[in-house]
Amino acid sequence: MQKELELVAVTKRYGATVAVDAISHHFRPGGYACLLGPSGCGKSSTLRMIAGHESVSDGSILLGGSDISHLPPAKRGTAMMFQNYALFPHLSVAENVGFSLKMKGVEVAERRTKAGEMLELVDLSALADRMPDQLSGGQQQRVALARALITRPQVLLLDEPLSALDPFLRIRMRGELRKLQRELGISFLHVTHGQDEALALADEIVVMNNAVIEQAGPARDVFNAPKTAFVAQFMGGHNVIALPDGPFAIRADDVRLTASDAGELQGRVTAIEYQGMHVAVSARIAGDQDVVAMVPDNTFFENPQNPGDAIGLTWDQSKLHRLTA
Repeated sequence: MQKELELVAVTKRYGATVAVDAISHHFRPGGYACLLGPSGCGKSSTLRMIAGHESVSDGSILLGGSDISHLPPAKRGTAMMFQNYALFPHLSVAENVGFSLKMKGVEVAERRTKAGEMLELVDLSALADRMPDQLSGGQQQRVALARALITRPQVLLLDEPLSALDPFLRIRMRGELRKLQRELGISFLHVTHGQDEALALADEIVVMNNAVIEQAGPARDVFNAPKTAFVAQFMGGHNVIALPDGPFAIRADDVRLTASDAGELQGRVTAIEYQGMHVAVSARIAGDQDVVAMVPDNTFFENPQNPGDAIGLTWDQSKLHRLTA
């Protein structure tokens, strides 16, 4: 049975600086959650407090209803995979994977057996005797995953695990992470500043900004129904427009171009960017606001626009989403 992870008014201070400010959140057990936000928002400090690598200034971290805030990392029921993988260069792949069991005094034969099981899980059995410097970046990542998973954690914590990989491998490894999480059925909590990474991986996204949780919920809800201008802009794909009755968000692919004397707003084209399936048309409207319309490739080239052209912008009113701030 999966244990539930809960943060209760968790705060982290570094001297006079508040890095995490009384955040509370209940993570769904057995799910894939992403802590998402810009650099310095508090997401990595939050992850490190859950892991036990940073102390909690105030508040509690509960796992299965028990407060684990003051337990050492090895006693928490969590395991952490670090951004740089932190493999021991003088140990083989199998020895790296079994290292935590060695520290617990597990016999050599049992360590080898369990390390072998983990390497089979991440499809690296054939490389058990290699050294870390003989592996590719993707292989090193899988060794780090196997090493974290050998302790059979309730929650696996991942600190920007894909940031060191090239774009092609990053996309492939996203699929492997998601597949592994589903097979294991344990909770994954993954820190990233990449919106596309969070949307591709997460059941649940927790958006952090300025040391607090700005919005949390199912990935599709956070993207389609941002509550604040920050979330709308940080998630990408949205325009934030100041209208007479308040701020609103509208997805760029819901904005259509019309004649310059028609539409909800009038503007002037400032940039055209071909993106394959779509063309991003940027326009400046009243109040020096910028609006982007993502126009299907074929539609745009039937009536192409150029920088400097006057255009109208329109949308289905039901697609307009009111923001709280």
